Amino acid sequence: MFPRRNNSVGACRPSKSRRAFLADHGLGFTGLVLGSMLSTERSVLANAAFDASRAAVAKSVIWIFLSGGYSHLETFDPKPALNRYAGLTFDKTPFENPVNSPLHRKRFRSVPAEEINVRDVYPTIYPMQIGFRKHGESGIEITDWWPNLSKCVDDLCFVRNMWTTDNDHAAENQIHTGRHRLDETQPSIGSWATYGLGSFNDNLPKYVVLGGPTHSNTRQSIDSYYLGPQHSGVPIALDPKNPLPFGQRFGEQSAIEQAQEFELIHRLNGLTALEYPEDAELSARIRAYELAYRMQSAVPSAVNVNNETEATRRLYGLDNESTKIAGERLLVARRLIEEGVRFVQVFPSAYGTWDSHQKLKENHSRLCQSVDLPTAGLLLDLKQRGLMDDTLVVFCTEFGRTPGLERRGGGIDGRDHHPNGFTIWLAGAGVKKGFVHGETDELGYHALGSGHYVTDLHATVLHLMGINSRLLEVPGRRRLDIDHGNVMTECLT
Repeated sequence: MFPRRNNSVGACRPSKSRRAFLADHGLGFTGLVLGSMLSTERSVLANAAFDASRAAVAKSVIWIFLSGGYSHLETFDPKPALNRYAGLTFDKTPFENPVNSPLHRKRFRSVPAEEINVRDVYPTIYPMQIGFRKHGESGIEITDWWPNLSKCVDDLCFVRNMWTTDNDHAAENQIHTGRHRLDETQPSIGSWATYGLGSFNDNLPKYVVLGGPTHSNTRQSIDSYYLGPQHSGVPIALDPKNPLPFGQRFGEQSAIEQAQEFELIHRLNGLTALEYPEDAELSARIRAYELAYRMQSAVPSAVNVNNETEATRRLYGLDNESTKIAGERLLVARRLIEEGVRFVQVFPSAYGTWDSHQKLKENHSRLCQSVDLPTAGLLLDLKQRGLMDDTLVVFCTEFGRTPGLERRGGGIDGRDHHPNGFTIWLAGAGVKKGFVHGETDELGYHALGSGHYVTDLHATVLHLMGINSRLLEVPGRRRLDIDHGNVMTECLT
């Protein structure tokens, strides 16, 4: 539809009035689709970052994030000692008091002053709120709130020694960017994963977000910052009639009229590109408008699950209100990677949903049910379609929850935020099956040994995609060593 663009466009800024016109004219696609870039060629930086020692095994990533902080103790890292010593304080058990451990101060970074911050030090042990059993040939223990996922444990790789530093919900950004909220913001893992990687489908973005960002404060979790807006995540709704915010033509506007409108915008952009050939932002804008136009037909088709079989719909729990939301998002994630999307970031539940300061048993039993069947359905579906060999699935949250009973506000049945140790799991391309890596102490307080800071997960994902994070440097934006993380080699096949 558009004439071939001048590929030499690229960095001075035109006047504000012209820029405003180019940004705001038409259907407002720019704000939406600057999160995706049409390029099918890898950048020079990305080429340099490919790890010659290991070919890419993961073509696509489905990153599942549960907002609010699920309890590792009631999900994937059961601790019977909590039941044995329930009601006692940490110093009354035969174990070292975890609050006195040097790991507590080393890994704990509070925004309030330490003397007024009582979080993460509740000393009275709160028992587990659910039973647990061994499952599969691997005999991995998980709790009884996962009846469907438990059948898949022999395909999962659990990492039980994750840790982070932010004990507030800014940790949702931290697990995606690697930075504490007091530090300089960094691009999200989805942006790094797709930075420089070509697209498999010129009609879809290479980084799609389903169900997020979860809150106005968590935009960082899908943003690209200095990598450029073309590498940000593109939020897509599941309504096939309107999957793109501002992405439909006006009701009285014909397809021909819209095409003419985009043609005019493209020509005006082209004229400006001749005047400012080094304007990289304008170059990204031109590509964004082109992609936006093609996305109008490709995206509705990708998110339309009505043509799936009834068996597939049941597999994901679309026939049950309690599992429908998570099921639809995970089913669409599978459809998107089939269509060539590189990175799909899925938020099955709303912001802070898993944040069980009170009524943990009631909340977690309901929430686990809402994602258990859909997540197991995704894994089974990927396997039966032959997609597990080149798709990496990541299942994570921002932190765990305290072994101690939260007392604030007269609490009697909940756990507070816990950054010192928690569990995530991986499945699919390049990772071990039926495997548990790392551990927390007997009370589930500290990730033992060096543990894995959240950017170790980033490094592992990028490595499986064939990228060496330490070679992904942007001029003028040198990152800290911790930003790169270390590949969790013990988890790889």
